[in-house]
Amino acid sequence: MLNFSASAAGSIRVEILRDQMDTPITGFTLDDCVDVLGDDLARVVSWADGPDVSRMAGIPVRLRFVLKDADLFSFRFSE
Repeated sequence: MLNFSASAAGSIRVEILRDQMDTPITGFTLDDCVDVLGDDLARVVSWADGPDVSRMAGIPVRLRFVLKDADLFSFRFSE
């Protein structure tokens, strides 16, 4: 979930990477991410196959955020 604000032309995309290899996890790449638009306190990020990241529970990962004319205030994982 993201707390963010993006301009009318702005967006945010998120990619999930294997911890130390910086290799995008299949299904969670920038290309798979649905653009996050608008202004929200708790927007769920989604990829082409949906928002479920439970298969990565307990596995160290890194996140890559790509912002286009946007501000990211916080993020969190939620059940």
